[in-house]
Amino acid sequence: MLRNRFRIIQVLSDEGGFGRTYLAEDVDKLNERCVIKQLAPRVQGTWALNKAMDLFQKEAQRLQELGAHPQIPTLLAYFEQDNYLYLVQQFIDGQNLLSELQQKKKYHCSEIKEILLDLLPVLNFIHEQGVIHRDIKPQNIIRRRASLPSTTVVSGTVGNLVLIDFGSAKQLTAKVKIKMGTSIGSQGYSPIEQIRDGSAYPASDLFSLGATCFHLLTGVSPFKLWAEYGYSWVQDWQQYLKSPITGELAQVLDKLLQKDMQHRYQSANEVLADLSIKQQQTSQLRAATPTKHTTKLPATESPSVPKRYILLRNSVLAGSAIILLGSGKFWYQQFRRLEMRISSSLSQSNSSAANRDLIFHQRPQPLGHFSLASTVKGYSNSILSVAISPDGKTIASNSNNSIKLLSLVTGQEISTLSGHTDTVNFLSISSDGQILVSASEDRTIKIWNMATGQEIRTLEGHTNSVHTLAFSHNGRILADGSDDNTIKLWNLATGEEIRTLRGHSNWVRSVAFSPDGKILASGSFDKTIKLWNLATGQQIRTLEGHSGKVTSVAFSPVSPAGTLRERAASPQGFGKILASGSFDKTIKLWNLATGQQIRTLEGHSSKVTSVAFSPDGKILASGSFDKTIKLWNLATGQQIRTLEGHTDGIQSVVFSWDGKTLVSGGDDKTIKIWQMSF
Repeated sequence: MLRNRFRIIQVLSDEGGFGRTYLAEDVDKLNERCVIKQLAPRVQGTWALNKAMDLFQKEAQRLQELGAHPQIPTLLAYFEQDNYLYLVQQFIDGQNLLSELQQKKKYHCSEIKEILLDLLPVLNFIHEQGVIHRDIKPQNIIRRRASLPSTTVVSGTVGNLVLIDFGSAKQLTAKVKIKMGTSIGSQGYSPIEQIRDGSAYPASDLFSLGATCFHLLTGVSPFKLWAEYGYSWVQDWQQYLKSPITGELAQVLDKLLQKDMQHRYQSANEVLADLSIKQQQTSQLRAATPTKHTTKLPATESPSVPKRYILLRNSVLAGSAIILLGSGKFWYQQFRRLEMRISSSLSQSNSSAANRDLIFHQRPQPLGHFSLASTVKGYSNSILSVAISPDGKTIASNSNNSIKLLSLVTGQEISTLSGHTDTVNFLSISSDGQILVSASEDRTIKIWNMATGQEIRTLEGHTNSVHTLAFSHNGRILADGSDDNTIKLWNLATGEEIRTLRGHSNWVRSVAFSPDGKILASGSFDKTIKLWNLATGQQIRTLEGHSGKVTSVAFSPVSPAGTLRERAASPQGFGKILASGSFDKTIKLWNLATGQQIRTLEGHSSKVTSVAFSPDGKILASGSFDKTIKLWNLATGQQIRTLEGHTDGIQSVVFSWDGKTLVSGGDDKTIKIWQMSF
């Protein structure tokens, strides 16, 4: 029993000179389980003990700060007893990835991607705190028990992996023992600079993460390879693959496993950025990243058509030829048409496959497959508005009279912008990421420099609170909506008012510019949507159909690729559809050209407060007072899925500029970050 509180149950590991790790019970918390690390052997002399305690206290404080992250064990206590130093940490109920590997035998490519996407934000967080883990390996990554099905072990969801056993504790022991050059890490998983001279950097942890993924992917232990070949194995790591992997993942692992630190990724964010880049054509990827297992097609077969498709085509055509043989010219023509249809279908299938990861037995990624990655807490009032910077690194949100800028990766606060004298209602960030604008109950709009956090100017003119803002697509005009029933257009360069648009009979709560910059749409509590000619300020038409107050309007985006003819013919209606959300619990889609309703989306059980299109125009997200976010297939109008997690009404939803992240804020005083699952 330590400190008359912690009862030792069993030894979990024995690090020899570094001490031991125990499983224990906290008798003060109904025998709740915890993990106790006994650090350093006995030290001799008063000076040595005082020095050890000083280092220990600083290290414990750092571990306590890191434990604020949900994927790092919380520090529960630290103390000295009988000349030993002890850390007490949260017990993570789950299974480490080495044990999981022994059951699964191997991981698929998509599961490795999931692990990377789960752990890289954690590494980014600790590196930003100035901490290097130093000992990343499968044994030190635990998947929470809650994410493990009762009968089998499969990949979990983002946020289920927990990073344990920080090497900083071992580093502390090394300092206490005053042993110069003590290396911390595990041979095979740790990079050369760490094993050779004890130096460790963010890039060192990234090497260890790469070695961990290699082990899970191949089943081959990096320690065994290191013992036999030193670091030469990393130059030809792909020879150990048992099945092909995507070119994208191969390139990422190759850069993670570079022996020379300067050739490696330097930050976790760099890896995340590379994982988000779409692959090129399959043939180009295979030519750029050949593996030992690449299958070459005969010269007579086109490399752009997968072999399994060629076999299918030949089988079908051969059977058809037997049936049609000898039936004359007409049947020959039918045979040729059949061949052309199958070849065309295969070509389309191959073209589609070229734009997604190609891995054996991998299924196409479901549309809108988002899962909850993290929750940001600490607010004292409702989150009324969230916005994401174009580079995908920063979230802006209201916080009473101020604005908080948060890291999208870690959820940690970067800075607070103060200046409004009343509640901030709405935020928007310019397409170049340089300007943030805020609308407030104090009847003003403030323009902020995103880089410095300094206020550029204040726009005044409304006689009531301002609730919505929108940048024109060229970034020159700012539109707002106010509870004085008007819309004002502002010249962003000068801060001068261009004109005031009047016509609504109640509060204006949402405005949006069409992608071509010619039309402004406004939604009002008068239950209507108005379309305005930006050049003249005149009303084009009024859209009526909602039976409740209109809270949000959004235009479908312009297609990022394709010819003008393809865009015009697209079923998604790039740039041609207006979506509106209402207190009548519905979302309506409108034809911008005609003003006619296309369809009504029903499914929410309470007021719809916010709508947002994904950048590719395929998905519409809607937030509601029913505490859910619904994702809709824009082409079909069908509901894709419902995202649940908020405990109160949702006020704001927004997609990141790459479409892979969705951020929501609500009356439960939290921000939730949803990531697209791979």
